[in-house]
Amino acid sequence: MNYHPVNFKELNTPASGPLVPAEATAANMRRPARPTSALHENLYPAELATIGKSVIVKGELSGSEDLCIDGQVEGSIVLGGQTLTVGANARVLANIEARSVIIQGSVNGNVHVTDRVELRATAALSGDIVAARIAIEDGAFFKGTIEIQKPEPVPEVRTHVAAGGHASSAHSPSPVLSQGSTLESTMS
Repeated sequence: MNYHPVNFKELNTPASGPLVPAEATAANMRRPARPTSALHENLYPAELATIGKSVIVKGELSGSEDLCIDGQVEGSIVLGGQTLTVGANARVLANIEARSVIIQGSVNGNVHVTDRVELRATAALSGDIVAARIAIEDGAFFKGTIEIQKPEPVPEVRTHVAAGGHASSAHSPSPVLSQGSTLESTMS
């Protein structure tokens, strides 16, 4: 067994003051809020809210950040453009609306997403799914219907450069103010 010497430094001037290791000064005790490894960044995004195992929520959940549920939720979940992860210990009795949903636990309710639904091997889903993409692992339980919808196309904005070197949009006409106070379009 190897022992390492500890350098003690007196923090208080009186002789009876407490002695602490030099390594434990306030400047040295600052820890990063979370690890900075690339693997950690991929697994846990910066904007992630969590509902723990012992938490029970009844009502409507809504938010603008990714959400991980490990507890129990009854009601509705609306996350808009975010990702919902239902952990292996979670029990959800709610209709869900989100960008994408990853289910590892139990969900009883309809799931409507704009991107992807993943049912992991430990998942149990009783409800209908509306999504652009779906993945179901072996061992997952699913009872309901699946409706695959094409993702909504992103409007394409094209610009072209006119002879004078100025860019203008090909889709929207330039408004022109006429003699009166009404706004008219140059394109008919």
